[in-house]
Amino acid sequence: MIAVLVLAAVFIGTVAGTIALLAPRTTEVPVAEPTDSGTPTPSPTPTPTPTPTPRPESPLKLTFDRRTLSIDDPSSLWVITNKLRPLDPKNYAAPDLVQTPVPFINSPVLRKEAADALVAMFAAYTAETGNQMQVQSAYRSYDVQVNVYNGWVSSLGQAGADLTSARPGHSEHQTGLAVDISAVPATCALQACFADTEQGKWLAKNAYKWGFVLRYPKGMTKITGYEFEPWHYRYVGVELATEMHTTGIKTLEQFFDLPAAPDYAG
Repeated sequence: MIAVLVLAAVFIGTVAGTIALLAPRTTEVPVAEPTDSGTPTPSPTPTPTPTPTPRPESPLKLTFDRRTLSIDDPSSLWVITNKLRPLDPKNYAAPDLVQTPVPFINSPVLRKEAADALVAMFAAYTAETGNQMQVQSAYRSYDVQVNVYNGWVSSLGQAGADLTSARPGHSEHQTGLAVDISAVPATCALQACFADTEQGKWLAKNAYKWGFVLRYPKGMTKITGYEFEPWHYRYVGVELATEMHTTGIKTLEQFFDLPAAPDYAG
């Protein structure tokens, strides 16, 4: 009886050991250690590198403002007078007139700013070439223009005079901002061939740097009302003269979108 009990115990132990060997093993998963508060410490999240803010582009260059100065006020440096635009009043007398210390044929009176610019331009030409220019004609009052215009009418008739000289009250010379320039010694004075002289070529290329524009260019008679006058320069200031040079616009009428003025209204 005892032997039977011993054999049974051995059998049960053997079976239990076999079952233990066949049971699957579990893997222990590590647990994050608690902090003082008892909450597990999370893994740190990397901070993204900020993207640099692009610098704003430089603002575009402002376009030329044609409203900076009046083209109607006779005292304005930009005043435009032509066959359709008389000065107002017609007997306007230019202010701040001064004698201009340059070589001349007729008294070189101009408005102060134009006079200073002309002196500087003549000096630059002489320094560059060793030669000289002179003033053929500058400011003319209303009364003087009456005599000048009538003289042209006497020699050319009114139609011919109107291509060459302005009627009183319509003359740029009356503004004190216009100047007729000739060579020293005088060559092709007040003639189209002045454009082919050294002085004429230099002025056509450089006058804008001192604020002067060729007022009556070649081929523009239907716009300006006057024949080609390569000797007649008008002071408008460096800003406007440079803008016209840069854009290639030839006349003040075109630049300011004014009607062509080939003839007087009446």
